[in-house]
Amino acid sequence: MADVVLAIDLGTTSTKVIAVDRDAGVVASAEHGYPMRTTPSGEATHDPAEVWGAALRALREVAAQGHEVRALSLTGAMHTLLGLDASGAPVTPSLSWADNRAVEQTARLRGTPHGIALHRATGTPVHTMSPLVKLAWFHDRGFTAHRWCGLKDYVVLRLTGVLATEHSSASATGLMDLKSLDWHPEALAFAGVRAEQLPALHAPVDSLPLVLDVPGLPAGVPVVLGGGDGPMANLGVGAVVPGVAAVSLGTSGALRVVRSAPAVDHEGRVFCYAIAEGLWVLGGAISNGGVAAQWAAETFGVDVRDLLDEAAGVPVGAAGVTALPYLLGERAPWWDAHATSALIGLRREHGRAVIARAVVEGVAQQLALVLDAVRSVGEVNAVRVTGGAFRSDLWATVLASALGLELELADDSEGSGVGAALVGWRALGELPTLTVAADLVKPIRTIPPDPDAVRHYAAARPKVDRLYRALREFGQG
Repeated sequence: MADVVLAIDLGTTSTKVIAVDRDAGVVASAEHGYPMRTTPSGEATHDPAEVWGAALRALREVAAQGHEVRALSLTGAMHTLLGLDASGAPVTPSLSWADNRAVEQTARLRGTPHGIALHRATGTPVHTMSPLVKLAWFHDRGFTAHRWCGLKDYVVLRLTGVLATEHSSASATGLMDLKSLDWHPEALAFAGVRAEQLPALHAPVDSLPLVLDVPGLPAGVPVVLGGGDGPMANLGVGAVVPGVAAVSLGTSGALRVVRSAPAVDHEGRVFCYAIAEGLWVLGGAISNGGVAAQWAAETFGVDVRDLLDEAAGVPVGAAGVTALPYLLGERAPWWDAHATSALIGLRREHGRAVIARAVVEGVAQQLALVLDAVRSVGEVNAVRVTGGAFRSDLWATVLASALGLELELADDSEGSGVGAALVGWRALGELPTLTVAADLVKPIRTIPPDPDAVRHYAAARPKVDRLYRALREFGQG
C-alpha cells in the first residue's frame, strides 16, 4: 500500500476524503452528502453536526483501506461562519457564502471610503458572502457567541481539540490584514467581535496532532490545517506560477491567478487570498456558472446535456440574444447581491437552443470580465480549467474564445483536495516547494479558442458591462 496524505474537502453539498500519494495521484476516495438549507429571506446554512458526520464517515472509509497515512490535511468552502459556546458546541448553523441576509450591513459599508480601505487591507470584497458583514448582522441583532469560526475550523476542532484556522481561509473572512497576517482591528470593530473570539491564526502548513481514535489512522497523526478551496484548487491543477490562471466552473465559477505578493485592483473588482508560503491568488468568483444552464434546462423541461447539445448548433452570438445570467445575484466583478437576470434581444423566432447558447455565452463573458479585472493588476497568459461543466464541449469552446486563451483541461473532480494534500506533503517536508505542483499535475487535453469567436466576444464584452449598469440604474439589475 502507498504512503498517502488524506485530504478532507468540505464542500457545499458534500464532503470528500481522498488519499493522495507524493506524486499527486489519487489512490482512494469516499464522499458523503448533506443539504444546504435555504429560505426566501436569504438564509443558506448547513447543520455543523451533519457536515461533521459526513466528514467522519468518509474519513473512516478511506482510512480503513490500509494505506500508510502520513497526515491529514483540510480544505473547504470559504466564507463560512458559525458560533460556538464555551464548550465548543455550535450555537448557530453554519452560514454559507450564499447566505445573503447581511444586505443592510453590506450596503452600509460597500462603496464607502471605509469599505474600500477594508477591501484593500483584507483582500475580501464587501459582499454578503463575507463573514465580516455576517458578524455585523449578528451583532446588530444583539446575538453573540463565545467563539466564532469557519466550518473547516470546527472540523479541525473536532479532530484535534484545538480551535485554529490558517491564513488561507482567514484571508477570505474580511477580518485578516494581508500584510501583518493578523486580525485587522478596524474590521473587528465593524464586525463587533474581539480577536480572542476568533480562532488562533497559523500558517497553512502548520499541524496539530489527531486526538480522535479512527481505525486505520496512527495515533497523533498530524492534522495539517491546509487552506480554502479556491486557493487549494490552484495548487491542485498546477496553476501556481505567475501568469497561469486557474478557472473552475461547476454550479458557480471562479478565475484566480497566483502572485508573490498580495494586491487588489484599484476599482475593487477582485479578491486576494493566501495559498501558503508567500503565494497568493488574485481573482474573482461568479455566483452563476452551470446553475444557469441547469435553470434553462429545468425551465424548458429537458435534460441539461441535451439542451447544451442543441445550443452547440447555434452560431456564435446566439442570434443576437445577450444574457445577463445573474440568477443568484452576482459576485465578481460587480459584487452585487441584488443583481438580477435579463435576456436582451429576444424575439418570437428564438427558441430554447438560442436562449441556452446565450446563457452559456453570458457566463463565459462574466469570467472574461473577471479576467479583464485581474489583468489590470498582473499578467495572465495561460489558463488551466477544472469543473463538471467542461464535460460539455460547448462550455469549453465558448470559454476558450471568451477568454481568448487556450484552455488546459485538468481532472475535473479533485482539484481542491489534491491541493490540500500537497500542502500536507509540504508540511511533512516531502516537497521542496509548493510550486512543484506545476510539474506534478499535468493537463489531460487542451481546448483552443476560435479566432473569429474571440473577436466577436471581445467586441461584445463592453455591451455586457453597459447593460448591467443600465439595468441596475432602472432597478432591474
